[in-house]
Parts: sequence; C-alpha cells; structure tokens
Amino acid sequence: MIVVENTAQVHNVVVCTLCSCYPWPVLGLPPVWYKSSPYRSRVVIDPRAVLREFGTELSEDIEVRVWDSTAEIRYLVLPERPANTDGLDEGALAGLVTRDSMIGTTRL
Repeated sequence: MIVVENTAQVHNVVVCTLCSCYPWPVLGLPPVWYKSSPYRSRVVIDPRAVLREFGTELSEDIEVRVWDSTAEIRYLVLPERPANTDGLDEGALAGLVTRDSMIGTTRL
C-alpha cells in the first residue's frame, strides 16, 4: 500500500482502471460507484469534472494526480489537514477522515 498526501498544491484521487482494486481490508467494502465503468474511465480523462460531481471544487492552480491501483499496489490518500484544527488531538482528527477522503473524491 502506498499513501499519497494531499497538500495545498496537489490533490490526489485513486482509481482502478482495469478492475476494482480497492483496499477493502482498510476501507471496508468499496462503494458501487468506485467499481463502475463510468467512474473508472472518466476520472482518468477528466478528474476535475468527476470531483465536481462529488462536490469537490478545486482551483486551477491545484494539480490533480490520478493514481491507478493494481492487484499488487493499492493507493490511499492522506487528506490535507483542515483549517482550524490545530487544537485537535489524533483521535479527533481521525474522526474527521472519511472513506471518500481516503479515495480522494472529497476533501475534509
């Protein structure tokens, strides 16, 4: 498993274009949309449009990187820390993290 970090300059999103490679032992069962052909093909071609459909609007100065999982390598997104969370402890921060943020379709 490889973890890629979202930052103020880079937003990462994960897909498996050939099948539905998904880190289910970590994230649970995959959402139906993750395994769908439209998601798998469109997120590679036009990731910003797909992210907008999830409510994730990114400015043009943010680079979008798409990571293609395989049977051998699974990717997981480390979400960017939300603003105004400096006082939160590890448990409180972990409570903010969602499955979709670890796939990269949403931000915290």
